[in-house]
Amino acid sequence: MSDVQTKAGRHYVLAAGGTGGHLLPAFALATELERRGHHVALITDARGEAIPGKPGFMPSHVLPVGRFTKNPLGWFAAIKAVLQGRSMALRLFDSFEPSAVVGFGGYPSIPAVLAATGRGIPTVLHEQNAVLGRVNRLFAGRVQALATAYPEIDRLKAKHRGKVHLVGNPVRAEVLTLRDEDYPALPEDGVLRVLVTGGSQGARVLSEVVPDGLAMLPPALRQRLQVTQQCRPEDLEAVRQRYRSHDIPAELGTYFENMASRLADAHLFIGRAGASTIAELTAVGRPAILIPLPIATDDHQAANTREIAKAGGARMIRQHAFTAKELAKQIMALSDNPRGLGKAAHAAWNCGRPDAVKDLADLVESFGGAEMMDVIRVGANNARGASQGVAVGQGAARERTQ
Repeated sequence: MSDVQTKAGRHYVLAAGGTGGHLLPAFALATELERRGHHVALITDARGEAIPGKPGFMPSHVLPVGRFTKNPLGWFAAIKAVLQGRSMALRLFDSFEPSAVVGFGGYPSIPAVLAATGRGIPTVLHEQNAVLGRVNRLFAGRVQALATAYPEIDRLKAKHRGKVHLVGNPVRAEVLTLRDEDYPALPEDGVLRVLVTGGSQGARVLSEVVPDGLAMLPPALRQRLQVTQQCRPEDLEAVRQRYRSHDIPAELGTYFENMASRLADAHLFIGRAGASTIAELTAVGRPAILIPLPIATDDHQAANTREIAKAGGARMIRQHAFTAKELAKQIMALSDNPRGLGKAAHAAWNCGRPDAVKDLADLVESFGGAEMMDVIRVGANNARGASQGVAVGQGAARERTQ
C-alpha cells in the first residue's frame, strides 16, 4: 500500500448496478466514508452514470456490462464484456489501491467484484432486499462479509451465514431527519391523508384499484380522506375522474419532488414494496398497504414485506388479490379503532434501522487497517436474536413508547 493511504484516509471502491435501488445506498455510503476522511470511487454502467444523486466528490468509472439473459446466444458477448470490465477494474485498482471493494448487486458490479476477489482485495457485498440477489449469490463464497437489510434472508446458503452483518438499508438524509418527529395527529374527525405511489413510473394497478377501494370505506371514514397519488401520464385523467365521481379530494401527479415532506404528512401509505420504500417507511414510521411487484426477481418484494407485516406495521396484498374490496378490508383492519393507525406506525418505526449507513461504513472500515467495529453480526452466536429481529448492536431500532 502506498504512503498516500493512512488509517484516517483510505481508498474504497463502490460497485453498483444501473438502478436507483442499487446506487442510492452506494451514494449514501460514499458520503459517509468521505465524511470520515476517506477517498471513494464508483464503478457502474452507462445507466448508473445517469442516475441523479451521485456525490460530486466521487469519480465514476463506466465499465462494460455483460447481461446474462435466458437466451444462450448472448452469453458469449456477455462474458466478453465482463472480462473486458474486469481488466479495466484491475487497472483502476493498480492506481487507486483500494483497501476494500463494496458491491451493491446488479450486473454492473460483476467485473469489479470479480477483479477484487481475484486480486485478494477485501470485498463486502450489500444486499438491499430480503432475498439474496443473483450476483450476490454468485460471489457470496468469495467475499469477506455480507451486509444485509433484513434479519431473514432467502436464498442464502447456511455455510455463508457466518459472514452476515445486519445493517439495514441507508435512507436519504431528508427522510432520516423525520424519524424523531411524532406520527401526525389524527383526531377521530380529522383529515386522513393517504399517499399512493407505485415506483419511479407509477403502477397502473394502483390507479385502477385505489380510487374504488377508498370509495368502499364507510362514509364516516371516506369523508375524511385526502389523497396524494402518483400516476402514469396516460392514467392521470381517468384517475382524476374516478376520484371526482367518488367525491374524494385527490392531488395527482406523475412525480412529486418533495416526497419526504409528503411522507411526513401521510397517515397511510399504499404502494409497492421495494427495498428503498420499506426502508423509508420504517425510518419514519408510517403504516402501509403493500402490493409487491409480481414480476420482481425471486419475488423479492414479497419477502421485503415480511418483517414489517409480522410486526403489525403493514398489510401485504398480492397483486392477483388486489381488488377494491380487499383494499378497503385491509385499510379497515389497520384502522379498526381510533388508535389503530398510530399503533401500526409505531410498529413500523420499530422495524427501522436508522444507523444503517453508519453501520455499513463501520463494517467497510474494518477492512484495510481498522479493527472490526460493533455492527450486528448474524452467525452461530446470535442466530436466535437475528431470526426474531432482536437488535443487538448499533443498527438497532430504538424502542419508544406511545
